Amino acid sequence: MIKPKIAIIFTGGTISMSVDPRIGAAIPTLSSQEILALVTNIDKYADVEIINFSEIPGPHFTPQRMMDLKILVSDTLGRKDIHGVIVTHGTDTLEETAYLLDLTIDCEKPVIITGAMRNSSELGYDGPSNLAAAVCTAISKYSRNKGVLIVMNNEVNAASEVTKTNTLSLNTFRSLDFGPLGIVDDDKVIFHREIIKRQYIDTSSIIEDLPLIKCVAGMDSDLLKYCVDSNAKGIVIEALGRGNVPPSMVEGIQYAIDNNIAVVMVSRCPTGRVLDTYGYYGAGKNLRKMGVILGGDLPGQKARIKLMLALSITNDYNEVKSIIESNQYL
Repeated sequence: MIKPKIAIIFTGGTISMSVDPRIGAAIPTLSSQEILALVTNIDKYADVEIINFSEIPGPHFTPQRMMDLKILVSDTLGRKDIHGVIVTHGTDTLEETAYLLDLTIDCEKPVIITGAMRNSSELGYDGPSNLAAAVCTAISKYSRNKGVLIVMNNEVNAASEVTKTNTLSLNTFRSLDFGPLGIVDDDKVIFHREIIKRQYIDTSSIIEDLPLIKCVAGMDSDLLKYCVDSNAKGIVIEALGRGNVPPSMVEGIQYAIDNNIAVVMVSRCPTGRVLDTYGYYGAGKNLRKMGVILGGDLPGQKARIKLMLALSITNDYNEVKSIIESNQYL
């Protein structure tokens, strides 16, 4: 029987770490070959090609590194002998990389992102089991045309929906609004639902100078004005509730818009979307009339990635607005 060929791109993260006794903390130590050797019986399911991209922890990933990874993944998917691609990644920024790949790769072949919450020195090291589940997902015909998938703890989630919810738990990656797409059971992936809305942004470049501001009670406009004066290319605001800010922030938002800086608003709430429901000063209706772009149900870190990609294509406000608000029911 001809086995499907899967490329596994190793980037680092906890899955590649063990505790260094000299410092008493985990650092990258395991090679890709050493990690793969811990996944028993993988040769029965797939032919695996190892590609080494980096050996860095999640916090060392930058948007430009994510874009470099996107180019490598796209090139690998373009090969006729490759059935699908798996990427191992540090969990701290995994959802941002996964979302960037999901937005910028247009291919029916499976792309799976996985990692580990425990390093190889800890009891219950979950790296090998997560990688095994990722392989089971990547070789399945049912994983095609689903965009980028995150496979951890035998759950399959969509890159557009998932977020890291806990600093420690093995089931930290969850789709809080909709639940997982499926599970891996008995070495098979089982999907329970489809993704209704997907978006493709055709770019291989990214704009990085883009701050994320979290809104809190009593916040003023000083930080917003500082970002504008520091030549920020765009601004994402994690607003209160349905999409509202303290009145003292309105001046700073107007200052940004007057300086042709795109301002995207999402909610600091972990679930639910922003909408121009309220009409008082500083509320969504007021902000939308000013020119604030609504980021839907995206968390701030994903809205930032999306705005970075949009601005790499165009500086036109209406075009940026169309890209950000695409697929929303407004």
